[in-house]
Amino acid sequence: MKHQFINQDSKDDIINLFTSVFSDSEGKEEGLLIGKLTSELSSKIDNHNITCLGTYVNKNLVGSIFFTRLIFKEDISVYMLAPVAVSTQHQSQGIGKSLINHGIKCLKSQSVSVLVTYGDPAYYCKTGFTPLAIDIIQAPLKPSMPEGWLGQSLTDDPIPTL
Repeated sequence: MKHQFINQDSKDDIINLFTSVFSDSEGKEEGLLIGKLTSELSSKIDNHNITCLGTYVNKNLVGSIFFTRLIFKEDISVYMLAPVAVSTQHQSQGIGKSLINHGIKCLKSQSVSVLVTYGDPAYYCKTGFTPLAIDIIQAPLKPSMPEGWLGQSLTDDPIPTL
């Protein structure tokens, strides 16, 4: 298993991975929607505002994750982790957790202060996320389940109100 940064040249592999994973788990319509989202994100990878990491097994992309920079009035570096996918055949092997932890390490090395995501607290809390009140950092869109809005400080400081 090898984690590495992915550039726009791998756009088709990224789209295929996310479309397949989300079609398998959430249905074809959701798969196509997430495929479209990852197409848009992939075409904007610049490793500053949008970063994509991938996990490869035998030179095949089996997992991928996006980190998108969020802009606030305050001078603070905040990124959002979303979406993340691991191929259906490679799930429950620790690849997703390992990929998230690798991404966190990369963001820390770039002096990122805060990382947020929206998802299953039972899963993301295994990688250091904690529930985040919407009044601390407002979500880009209104969450359908507020308990899924999660964050973590990547410094020794607590997450500030933004």
